[in-house]
Amino acid sequence: MPCLFCGSFGDQKNLIIMFEQNFISVVWERKSALLGRRRWKLKSEITADFELLELLHKELSSEERAFAHEFFLTLSACNTVIPILARSPSSSEAESDCCDNVVTIDYQGESPDEQALVAAASAYGYTLFERTSGHIVIDVNGEKLRLDVLGLHEFDSVRKRMSVVIRFPNNDVKVLVKGADTSMFSILRKDAATDDHRRHATQSHLTEYSSEGLRTLVVASRNLTSEELKEWQCMYQDASTSLTDRTIKLRQTASLIECHLTLLGATAIEDKLQEGVPEAIESLRQAGIKVWVLTGDKQETAISIGLSCKLLTAEMQQIIINGNSENECRKLLFDAKAKYVLKYRNNQDLKWTRDAERDYLEIPVDMKFPNSPQQHGGLEEGSLHASLALIIDGSSLVYILEKDLESELFDIATACRVVLCCRVAPLQKAGIVDLIKSRTDDMTLAIGDGANDVSMIQMADVGVGICGQEGRQAVMASDFAMGQFRFLKRLLLVHGHWNYQRIGYLVLYNFYRNAVFVLMLFWYILCTAFSTTSALTDWSSVFYSVIYTSVPTIFVGILDKDLSCKTLLQYPKLYAAGHRQESYNMRLFWLTMIDTLWQSLVLFYVPLFTYKDSSIDIWSMGSLWTVAVVILVNIHLAMDVQRWVIYTHLSVWGSILITYGCVLVLDSIPTFANYGTIYHLAKSPMYWLSILLITVLGLLPRFVLKVIYQTFWPSDIQIAREAEILGKRPCYLGSRPDQGSS
Repeated sequence: MPCLFCGSFGDQKNLIIMFEQNFISVVWERKSALLGRRRWKLKSEITADFELLELLHKELSSEERAFAHEFFLTLSACNTVIPILARSPSSSEAESDCCDNVVTIDYQGESPDEQALVAAASAYGYTLFERTSGHIVIDVNGEKLRLDVLGLHEFDSVRKRMSVVIRFPNNDVKVLVKGADTSMFSILRKDAATDDHRRHATQSHLTEYSSEGLRTLVVASRNLTSEELKEWQCMYQDASTSLTDRTIKLRQTASLIECHLTLLGATAIEDKLQEGVPEAIESLRQAGIKVWVLTGDKQETAISIGLSCKLLTAEMQQIIINGNSENECRKLLFDAKAKYVLKYRNNQDLKWTRDAERDYLEIPVDMKFPNSPQQHGGLEEGSLHASLALIIDGSSLVYILEKDLESELFDIATACRVVLCCRVAPLQKAGIVDLIKSRTDDMTLAIGDGANDVSMIQMADVGVGICGQEGRQAVMASDFAMGQFRFLKRLLLVHGHWNYQRIGYLVLYNFYRNAVFVLMLFWYILCTAFSTTSALTDWSSVFYSVIYTSVPTIFVGILDKDLSCKTLLQYPKLYAAGHRQESYNMRLFWLTMIDTLWQSLVLFYVPLFTYKDSSIDIWSMGSLWTVAVVILVNIHLAMDVQRWVIYTHLSVWGSILITYGCVLVLDSIPTFANYGTIYHLAKSPMYWLSILLITVLGLLPRFVLKVIYQTFWPSDIQIAREAEILGKRPCYLGSRPDQGSS
């Protein structure tokens, strides 16, 4: 069963700003609002919290005001965003009285999250409007603040944070840091009781935001002494100019100043699902494709997103693996395997589903453990089965993927209907994909929209990049690029099905059309006792594959469609024909070879029988065989064409006419041994009767078997095609509700 690994479902950023005493949180949502008449105008206007605006204008002695000031200063300074200014005339005379020009700011950066946070800070009066390699300039409520940038430690997947060292006009030096909560709380200072209170308040809000599906960051800072600054500058200079292990040295340098930080607050950004994501995922799962989500978000955020996109349901039995050591991960894996996989796999009450739609364990609800968080009140009677969902974090994968625990993880993951990996690093994403590739023959597809998905996309058999706000790194590394996730449904269910059907048939047909020609010559060699005589000219042998039969193969391989796009999208389970290998398998191959053997015998012996009492020469017999084999293989192809268009007609029937034209030209050359043979043969009714007998007798067994098979054992594809032709609706091909879903 193919596996789909998703790194992202959407890229629409939203922002709202809220404030509570001693704690600041920022949540992004795109809405229009009037922020007053300002010189700076953002392309996306933002709703402002007026309580927080009032706080920012309090006296500087206020502790809350100082924290809020430094919080928004960090959002404006700790980033790699480039402000692009564009002057535009004032829209009214009233505005022209306040300012001569309105300056529109457009923020450009590697991450849309950074752009969102910088725009949020600008909405509260902290507008970044100039950046160079050595300094930045921020408009703080109408006053220009120039800050010298002494160094920048960019975000990486190991530290999971970024920091910038800033010198203020009064020569104070601070390090401003923002990053994931898992990496930030361990480096905060723990001196005063107020710090603990702020920490607990922040953690509470982070949990709340994560459960709502928001992506969170923690913001902190600290003052640097002159000694710390000198030591850091020395190490930073050496690390920046190092030719070996530069990344490791920069990471070690960052750890020197990223410690004993003062917590300022947290941000939360809503990464809205793109349109059609839940429907696309549901269709892909009905098609028999396993969907795994590999994300860097918090566990609560990942679960919330899984529920919103219908990947997770309330009835699923969740297996959560959160381990902080190898022994703990080993214990959790073995317990989960014994509890859910080994104990019930052979139980007669357990439903192990293996069909076109599912390949996972379903546990009877009455067997679920009392500590299970799921309820089954909405389940119908007779379908009380709960599928499994594996949720595992990146810290656990550190020990699992590097130790001898991969087999246990593989057994549990393949028994689950849903696998959700959260807080995973880019290399861990690639490790998960490699785990499936190395242990199964399943095809893997990875889709993502950011640079952190590149390693996963490159590791999978097929890589798809979403061209969104996260940049073009994923697109550049992928095999296919698309604008939105929902287009994946059409790529797989429609174009994937058409491609499989065409390739599967053309492989069999090309074996057939070459083998029938070679076997016909083989029977001739046997009949002539392996003599050196030849019935066909060298030109006829060459033209058979190059001209006579190649063009129809190309056009049918490009244009043929067994079902319409509408039908394939309406009934995703038709994609399972590829899982069952209906278009190409060993049984079909050998049946085709048997049919090829029969047709070659008919090709050789029918002319011998019809001309047994005549004085026809061997070159005339060769001309008859050349024309007959071309007509036979083209009509064989015509019997299997599903969609006739003008180009298909021209290629199939035109190839027969071209064959006759080439034979006439070759037989008109006096220097050839077959000179004039076709002119004598075409005058005889026996010639046309021989071609008719060859065609009818050669294709009759195939035609009879196809009629019998499609009448008594029709496939889903044949039923759907017949319904298309007759204009009927194949109700039993429709999507059935999953057992265990309410």
